[in-house]
Amino acid sequence: MTCHPVSCADPVPPCVPYFNYNTDGYDGDAAEDRKSQDGSETMPFIDESPTMSPSLCACGPDGEAISPVPPEGLLPGVKKGLEMKKLVLSGFLASEEIYINQLEALLLPMRPLKATASTSQPVLTIQQVNTIFYKIQDIFEIHKEFYDSLFPHIQQWDEKVTVGHLFQKLASQLGVYKAFVDNYKTAVETAEKCSLANSQFQKISEVGAWPHMHINTNTQVMALLYKPIDRVTRSTLVLHDLLKHTPKDHPDFPLLQDALRISQNFLSSINEEIDPRRTAVTTPKGEARQLVKDGFLVEVSESSRKLRHVFLFTDLLLCAKMKKTSVGRQQQYECKWYLPLADLTFQTLDESDVCPHIQVLPEHEIEEMKIKISVIKNEIQKEKKALKGQSRNVERLRKKMNEQESWLLLHSPTIPFRIHNKNSKSYLFLLSSDYERSEWRESIQKLQKKDLQPCHLTSVELQVLTSSCFKLRTVHNIPVTSNKDDDETPGLYGFLHVIVHSAKGFKESANLYCTLEVDSYGYFVSKAKTRVFRDTTEPQWNEEFEIELEGSQCLRILCYEKCYDKMKLNKDDNEIVDIIMGKGQVQLDPQTLESKNWHMDVIEMNGIKVEFSMKFTSRDLSLKRTPSKKQSGVFGVKISVVTKRERSKVPYIVRQCIEEVEKRGIDEVGIYRISGVATDIQALKAAFDTNTKDILVMLSDMDINAIAGTLKLYFRELPEPLLTDRLYPAFMEGIALSDPAAKENCMMHLLRSLPDPNLITFLTLLEHLKRVADKEPINKMSLHNLGTVFGPTLLRPSESEVTKGHITLASDIWSHDVMAQVQVLLYYLQHPPISFAELKRNTLYFSTDV
Repeated sequence: MTCHPVSCADPVPPCVPYFNYNTDGYDGDAAEDRKSQDGSETMPFIDESPTMSPSLCACGPDGEAISPVPPEGLLPGVKKGLEMKKLVLSGFLASEEIYINQLEALLLPMRPLKATASTSQPVLTIQQVNTIFYKIQDIFEIHKEFYDSLFPHIQQWDEKVTVGHLFQKLASQLGVYKAFVDNYKTAVETAEKCSLANSQFQKISEVGAWPHMHINTNTQVMALLYKPIDRVTRSTLVLHDLLKHTPKDHPDFPLLQDALRISQNFLSSINEEIDPRRTAVTTPKGEARQLVKDGFLVEVSESSRKLRHVFLFTDLLLCAKMKKTSVGRQQQYECKWYLPLADLTFQTLDESDVCPHIQVLPEHEIEEMKIKISVIKNEIQKEKKALKGQSRNVERLRKKMNEQESWLLLHSPTIPFRIHNKNSKSYLFLLSSDYERSEWRESIQKLQKKDLQPCHLTSVELQVLTSSCFKLRTVHNIPVTSNKDDDETPGLYGFLHVIVHSAKGFKESANLYCTLEVDSYGYFVSKAKTRVFRDTTEPQWNEEFEIELEGSQCLRILCYEKCYDKMKLNKDDNEIVDIIMGKGQVQLDPQTLESKNWHMDVIEMNGIKVEFSMKFTSRDLSLKRTPSKKQSGVFGVKISVVTKRERSKVPYIVRQCIEEVEKRGIDEVGIYRISGVATDIQALKAAFDTNTKDILVMLSDMDINAIAGTLKLYFRELPEPLLTDRLYPAFMEGIALSDPAAKENCMMHLLRSLPDPNLITFLTLLEHLKRVADKEPINKMSLHNLGTVFGPTLLRPSESEVTKGHITLASDIWSHDVMAQVQVLLYYLQHPPISFAELKRNTLYFSTDV
């Protein structure tokens, strides 16, 4: 066997190879996190996929890029399952070749080190060599034999080929891996000590010292030593995929099942020491001391986030956490600190102290947790319908979902709320909503208007007060959906259309605007913002917004006075302080909104009345595409028709919207997420449809969120999604593959199967979205955030797929299929399929004929 040189640039792994990879500080159930869908435990998957990517475009005789014919097995047809099985095996074989090459890279220095160990000038002792390279030779021989046996089976593939015996034999040799894992920590520590103490070994341990291996110089022996630990997980994931695409009557099926059982038992034994830790919080409400307000807030303590239960009494603020108690014991609070209201002050604008560093997780981790929660929600629904063993399994799933929603609640808030003790220290909380921050501030300031005297609690008094919190609290559970009873409303999933009409009740002229917030996953998110109406007491906005709902139950409207004085900066968030003039909220009643008609309402807030209207569109209705009856426009018209008419591979509307967003909207916070004004979007739609000559002037004058909304609307109204109805089932199967190499093969083949206009438009959009994501520190739009916005728009099931059951519930916005649609776009954003420079050379991208 000849192994081709590859690139290896993994970071040096942690010294301990397993057990708890949950490093975010949240005390979660680590063992549960590693469980697969069938309940078996797996080690974390960290291995990288092969670096060799199949070329995207073939070239015709004239050198022009053409779209090759897709493999038969990736489209609906005969023997699709076995073709997918071959695809999985081919990807795994490619990664196996890389793995063997990495093992060879480890063996290369071992032999000369052993040879010098018995000389008068040894680099390492024989014991050190044997410790560092323990079992590597055995593992290499096992996998070389496996590769040599599997390779011809893939080359001579047909439906009768069997490979289960090879995987069964591979699994039976996991005892060698167990020995390697048990020695791993010692091996890494020995390698590190030897590298520090011996410059010769340090030079040898740098893989860059072996130029013919073509491996990155930053990679060291310690990084390669991690590969065998990761490999068992890769093999186990592949076995899951193989079983999924192997008929039960095929000879391979029982052999693969046995190999999977052995692998899972091995991984379970590795992680058996994990001890899940979680307790529930539920008690009846009582009364002992006057409590004004309480709730769960995230405190920044020692630069890390802590979930606290904060109690506002008539004379003091008490911050507590739930104490860990043994099973059967009554839950109690532990006081972290208290602050008399007489000594409490808020951040003033001229203070010079600096806000401490706030831990903020990348957006993609937040989105990934939402996806995990949604998967569990679907599993709970399936269990309830199954009517067998549901109570026990549903309870386990609910517990898991509670933990993950708690994690989300802990890491999502970013709005600072800071208070001070006049005499000493400051305290910093993070909230998800400006509305919530205003509520706490106003409640405290209202109490401070009374004649408060400084108070000091003895240790006994503090203990009595803290103990009473358990009975006094009005908020019993952290605000996550898993705490709700089954008969409670699950919230709305779909699109809420809101028109903010006007406001009255202002005593003086001001520069006024409104923001809209909705709840999602237990916390509130700002979704839209009106224009600033200047120097008026009766603003007339009349602006319509389309807000996506994710199980939402409440709409909040906040009215602000815009401050243009740049001298007034908030020291906590470095933003100009806009004054909240009023705020209010309204419950989203499904019965009221299901009529599909506009519902007008008024919110009264501090003497101010804001008039607004809203209507709701369920998710399933919003997914329906209605082709345009006339072929002269661009909205609702097939992309092939538009590009042929325009003599361009990318529709003019796409190019112009992208250009304008990149010119003046790429730094805009929430670009593509914040809703644009609906009337502006409709005006742009009409202009593009009628090919108005002053389109460019309109674009330059239009609010940038409206332009972003127009681009999203164009893709949403295509008669067929950009990634086509025909390929939808194959995309769903491809993105579900666990093995990166197999997934890469599949996803590249599928992309090559798209018609030219769809392909070039998709790649152009990818290029644009990556540039937007590059500005994430400014615009707060990560790749995952953009994937969530565009994924379900570019890839949706056809009506025939819907009738097959792909989307069965209007409330199922975060169903497995919708999440997979997001993951498809994310995959291509994270794995660019072709250099965009080459894309522009090989297409008519620059054509501007309209």
